[in-house]
Amino acid sequence: MWFLLKSAFWLGLVLVLLPIGGTQPAPKVQVSAFDAMSAAKAAVSDMNKFCERQPDACVIGGQTAVALGQRAQVGAKMLYEFLNEQLGPSEASVTSTIPMPPAKASHHTLTPADLAPAWRKP
Repeated sequence: MWFLLKSAFWLGLVLVLLPIGGTQPAPKVQVSAFDAMSAAKAAVSDMNKFCERQPDACVIGGQTAVALGQRAQVGAKMLYEFLNEQLGPSEASVTSTIPMPPAKASHHTLTPADLAPAWRKP
């Protein structure tokens, strides 16, 4: 829930700062950077206290965020499996086109003396 609020705030800020296209004249409002930062701080402070004022809304919002996250995971998994079936090469073609690397020597080359703990002063 907090992530959504922060994302909405920053998206709104970006939209405000984007240049306005078209033939409409820009408004002649003079807002200093200090005033804008003060307003942004006040908005963030108000969002921080939202859960204190509306605890039920925060609980439901958190549950909604979890449910949406789970749905997104399931959707991503379904999309991955679909794309893997449609675009991924079959196992037979992979083994026939890509040469296998040569077998490596065993990694178990330590002797029992190498495995013994280091000597420590009594």
